[in-house]
Amino acid sequence: MQIALTIAGSDSGGGAGIQADLKTFHQFGVYGTSVIVALTAQNTRGVRSVHTVPPAMVRDQLAAVAEDLAPAALKTGMLASASLVRQVADAIRAYGWSRLVVDPVMVATSGDRLLDADAEAVIRESLLPLAAVVTPNLEEAAILAQMEVVDAASMEDAGRRLLASGAAAVLVKGGHLPGDTLVDILVTPQGTRRFSHPRVPTTSTHGTGCTLSAAITAGLALGRPLEAAVAEALEYVHRAIVAAPGLGGGHGPLNHNV
Repeated sequence: MQIALTIAGSDSGGGAGIQADLKTFHQFGVYGTSVIVALTAQNTRGVRSVHTVPPAMVRDQLAAVAEDLAPAALKTGMLASASLVRQVADAIRAYGWSRLVVDPVMVATSGDRLLDADAEAVIRESLLPLAAVVTPNLEEAAILAQMEVVDAASMEDAGRRLLASGAAAVLVKGGHLPGDTLVDILVTPQGTRRFSHPRVPTTSTHGTGCTLSAAITAGLALGRPLEAAVAEALEYVHRAIVAAPGLGGGHGPLNHNV
């Protein structure tokens, strides 16, 4: 059995973050390990508070995984602060971990901020050069690429800018664009590929980004080529949205058991 690692924040509502990642890993048949860098008090309606884990504890979690359960692939999610981004990037380099999926979590589905503004540049400078693929939504792509991202053409342009920043590939997620069809664009040095899915009319979208990046990570851990891992992950998220259980009074969770 292959091992996948998630380095992210915990979601007390169970729909995003570490909880969503581990559910996704399990569904793909990989063994999930975790390094928790932040605790959040949240549910489907929003985030009440965020507590970052002390650096020494993050260091010890990373070391514990590295010495005994080295991952075949890994992902980063919510990293909360610039200092945590640097610490995690330094550890990934030191341990020689590869097949890294960077989900640059900045804002929760509810609109609550999950990353300090001064950490945005650190993600660009420290994490992107380590990434096998980075998976920003439109807002995150605009921040990281330092340009407006408002349509498919600008999604591709942003992707190329992030390639120039060092990422090996970029999946720009178009879920926030209007229209009945969702378009996500994978940009690599070899070119671009567009993935299209019909939009599902639902409010159950909490944790979609976390779930997608975890599914890509699982695919890479299983040895899938990147494009195949992305395609399979997008199909999985679409099924999970369609089958969402309708829990909570806000943006509900997906159904990871699909």
